[in-house]
Amino acid sequence: MSEPVTKGRRQAAVAFIFATAVMDILSFGVMIPVLPNLVKSMVGGDTATAADYTMVFAVSWGVMQFFMSPVQGMLSDRFGRRPVLLLSIFGLGIDYLFMALAPTLAWLFIGRLINGATSASFSTANAYIADVTEPKDRAKSYGLMGAAFGIGFVVGPAIGGWLGGYNLRWPFYLSAGLALINWLYGFFILPESLPPEKRAPKFQWSKANPVGSLVLLRSKPGLFSLASVYFIFQLAHNAFPSIFVLYVGHRFGWGVRQASLMLVVTGVVSIIVQGAVVGPAVKWLGERRALLVGLACTSTAFFIYALAPSPLIFLSGILIGGLSGLIAPGIQGLMSQRVSPSEQGRLQGANSAMMGISAILGPGIYLTLLAFAVRQEAVLHLPGLPILAAALLNVTALALAFRAARAAPSAPTASLSV
Repeated sequence: MSEPVTKGRRQAAVAFIFATAVMDILSFGVMIPVLPNLVKSMVGGDTATAADYTMVFAVSWGVMQFFMSPVQGMLSDRFGRRPVLLLSIFGLGIDYLFMALAPTLAWLFIGRLINGATSASFSTANAYIADVTEPKDRAKSYGLMGAAFGIGFVVGPAIGGWLGGYNLRWPFYLSAGLALINWLYGFFILPESLPPEKRAPKFQWSKANPVGSLVLLRSKPGLFSLASVYFIFQLAHNAFPSIFVLYVGHRFGWGVRQASLMLVVTGVVSIIVQGAVVGPAVKWLGERRALLVGLACTSTAFFIYALAPSPLIFLSGILIGGLSGLIAPGIQGLMSQRVSPSEQGRLQGANSAMMGISAILGPGIYLTLLAFAVRQEAVLHLPGLPILAAALLNVTALALAFRAARAAPSAPTASLSV
């Protein structure tokens, strides 16, 4: 399985990469309705204590991702994408088993650390896509990865909510089984996408860390500015999983079923946009303008979320916000053109590290703002305050993208191994 991808095997490889991306997001979706309740059941039903532990788990996962993603990105550049993908999927399966079997919070915490340390499947999959596609086609391929995000975000909460209603451990057993099947498929079917002659000559610890990742981002013209746009967008988007359930419950009196249904609607819209809109839109608009349109739409959507006087108007924000699906394909395509084939893994590792920072900062920022805004004694009683803050971050990203999102002055040769 160490031979490069050939034309006859590309379809199976892309199918595996797509399935891997779905599993990555599925894990996140399953945990949204289940993990907090599992933690709550392990602390005697106390909501406040459960919230504290859930926050610790989320921040710890982000910290592990921040430090380990650059390492795995460098490993994939040196030894190939396939072994890193298999390691990440195996770690995901182990994490699920820990959550299914954990007798105490300590064991549950170990599982989350393992998952954070090996959570490079999505970023390595992006590097794999860069290996096997021409630069002009990458935005469309990254759109396929976005569709995987939508599917995982629809199926994950549905599985978690349905099976979790019977037993809070069952969703994790199912997810562990799916991860194992995915790992076996990858072990026997997945070809390597990065040929030996295009790999990094050696593994360098000086580059395999968050600081080293930032050095890469600063070493290429315009790359750091694009990475900053992506980071600000990710930090803004973190508001959604951080406070969504609490926010709509306070604003509109929605219970678990209404909130879950809204997550499903959001995922369906994402699937439609990524599957049917991204490819033609990027081809028509180009990567830069697609990115700008996506940021403008997501900024508008967040203002609607924050100020909507009724659930119906809130729904319109979800429809507009669906076009945020143009952001990641556009910016990933622009960024991948600025680095060489042997640096694609480092680039994706750097992006994952920055996502880890947003996962560390986001919950604290948005939950603090929400608590401040909804207290009875609050001077400014504005439940949408954290969403407004996220909207302003999106506007900031849009303003920065106008200058940053230019075509690469001299795109490196693509590492297309077909």
